[in-house]
Amino acid sequence: MASVETAAEHERILREIESTDTNCIGPTLRSVYDGQEHGLFMEKLDVRIRNHDREIEKMCNHHFQGFVDSITELLKVRGEAQKLKSQVTETNGRLQDDGKELMGSMEELQKCRVQQRNIASTIDKLSHCLPVLEMYSRLQEQMRAKRYYPALRTLELLEHTCLPRAGQYRFCSIMAENIPMLRTQIRDTAMTQLRDFLESIRKHSDKIGETAIRQAQMQRSLDTQPRAPIGRRSRKEAAAAAADGGGQRGSPVSEQDSGILDVEDEEDDEVPGAQDLVDFSPVYRCLHIYTVLHETLEGYRRYFNQIVGFFVVEDHVLHTTQGLVNRAYVEELWELALSKLIAALRTHSSYCDNPDLVLDLKNLIVLFADTLQGYGFPVSQLFDMLLEMREQYGEILLKRWNVTFRQVLDQDNFSPIPVSTEEEYKHYTAQFPLQDPELDKLPFPKKLPFSEFVPKVYCQLKEFIYACLKYSEDLHLSSTEVDDMIRKSTNLLLTRTLSHCLQYAIKKKNVGLAELVQVIINTTHLEQSCHFLEEFISNITNVPPDSANATKLYGTSTFKDARHAAEAEIYTNLNAKIDQFLQLANYDWMAAAPGGGALEASDYLVDLIAFLKSTFSVFTNLPGKVAQTACMSACKHISTSLTELLLDPEVRQISIGALHQLNADVQECEGFARAGPVAGFQGDTLLLAFSDLRQLLELFTQWDWSAYLADYGKPSCKYLRVNPHTALVLLEK
Repeated sequence: MASVETAAEHERILREIESTDTNCIGPTLRSVYDGQEHGLFMEKLDVRIRNHDREIEKMCNHHFQGFVDSITELLKVRGEAQKLKSQVTETNGRLQDDGKELMGSMEELQKCRVQQRNIASTIDKLSHCLPVLEMYSRLQEQMRAKRYYPALRTLELLEHTCLPRAGQYRFCSIMAENIPMLRTQIRDTAMTQLRDFLESIRKHSDKIGETAIRQAQMQRSLDTQPRAPIGRRSRKEAAAAAADGGGQRGSPVSEQDSGILDVEDEEDDEVPGAQDLVDFSPVYRCLHIYTVLHETLEGYRRYFNQIVGFFVVEDHVLHTTQGLVNRAYVEELWELALSKLIAALRTHSSYCDNPDLVLDLKNLIVLFADTLQGYGFPVSQLFDMLLEMREQYGEILLKRWNVTFRQVLDQDNFSPIPVSTEEEYKHYTAQFPLQDPELDKLPFPKKLPFSEFVPKVYCQLKEFIYACLKYSEDLHLSSTEVDDMIRKSTNLLLTRTLSHCLQYAIKKKNVGLAELVQVIINTTHLEQSCHFLEEFISNITNVPPDSANATKLYGTSTFKDARHAAEAEIYTNLNAKIDQFLQLANYDWMAAAPGGGALEASDYLVDLIAFLKSTFSVFTNLPGKVAQTACMSACKHISTSLTELLLDPEVRQISIGALHQLNADVQECEGFARAGPVAGFQGDTLLLAFSDLRQLLELFTQWDWSAYLADYGKPSCKYLRVNPHTALVLLEK
């Protein structure tokens, strides 16, 4: 029995060895050596090995022929592979030889392409540079020919059109540097010619007067015989007559007598007019040139220097001599000069549209007035005129800031400002006084509630206040007067300029609901910042904002009006979007009555509800009443539009099946209302928007006319909101 058990145990161990992974065979072998019959086990193991060897031999004999065939085929493949390799090598050699010529052609083509691009670029550059050179050549010819007025026009084209297009070249920079000198040369030459003209007129005024008197004398002594016309002839005719008169007639005089035509008329029947003796072209040329040249501060400075120099001399003569001049004469002279000066300044400054030039002119006038006041001349009229110019300066500032605000609005993306670091957050809070403790606690990155428009506008408001303050300096005004002037100008900026720009941004095309929502948020924050502007003005003028005479800022009303306009635009745009969805409604008004299953809402209405949900999710940052009003307005518009679909005169018949489909759509709308798309509604307040349509549909789908007629007119009527006329029209359909 022991041997039988041992043999069974050895058989079990052999099976485990055959079926067990070699990594786990250790415990099995240990059980063999722990027993007493390991020799017998070795014999059984040898027998098992021989059995496996015989099976392996049988299997090899079975597959030997296939193995031999595979080796034979492999040897054949090796031969074919050698042939293929030699063919590939030969083909590669031929390809390389053929490709050398192609590569050479490609390199040449690449070089040609590069040359073509360079040539095209050169042609493009030359097309911009050649007009500059041609224009400059034309300018030089005009200067040599002393055609200064056309030269100025050429200068304008060269400076503002041709040079900017040409690019950054050395010759362009040299031309640009020469333009101011050429302009000055033209101006000085024109003035020199005008002075020569005036000198020549002074020298020959007796001849002109003699001619005028002789003409008048001959006019008086005219007899009845017809004579050639006497009087004014054109300058060209006079010059032509002079040229045709032989040695007795001379050509126009030399440059020393510029402007006078030497015409002798003793032997002529025709007597030229006195004006025909004068060549007025220097006057017209100088007028045209100074019309083209822009106003500069240097011209005002020379003008004031001449006046100051004159009266400094008069004052010195008055105080150092006796009897030569007296105080009354100097004062009368000053009053006359002052009236002329103020009239000239009012006229010339009214054409200026550059606030910087007006500010520099104001500083120059103040310095001029203080200088002459030091010599004892009264200058109060000059300061009164400066206050008048203050209004003009304010209007120019408003025009400039109107452009600035438009640019800020056009460049704004109407999205909350993302800030990712503390430095960025401090940057924006330094520009705009944001006070939001909850936002301060949020971790980075976070978003500011307003867009870039808010800090930029606030900074521009401060810049405008600084610009107003600059003009008010040195005018000998009290702090209260300066504060009042600044506040009035700021009010104009807010109520007129900024208000119009905001209305423009709200009313322009392609403004979506998201942008309008952001406008409301932006104006809300700007409205809250008005008291900071009040403090800012008070700090720079040292006048408390709560003083009795302090002008209040009207910014709050400006931003409220803009916000109300944006809110109205939101309601209008939202209803327009709803109408676009409702245009897709395609009801089968003669649909059969539904079966037992519940009807699904129409596709267009499902899309409309999805749009409203996504839209009102953006309204979370709006003031509560605005979001609630928009939501209620949208629901009422949907209800009214669906009712109008029922009552449309084009729809002549309606089946109960169609009413059931419409009822399913209204249920979808009511589900949207119950879900509370906007916070703040109490109970089922939003459902009231659909109550009229709901009661009308229930009356027809349930055919509950007995209840309707029995309770009609009672406050507790189940169908209190059903209009009898509406019910009758629908019943007829």
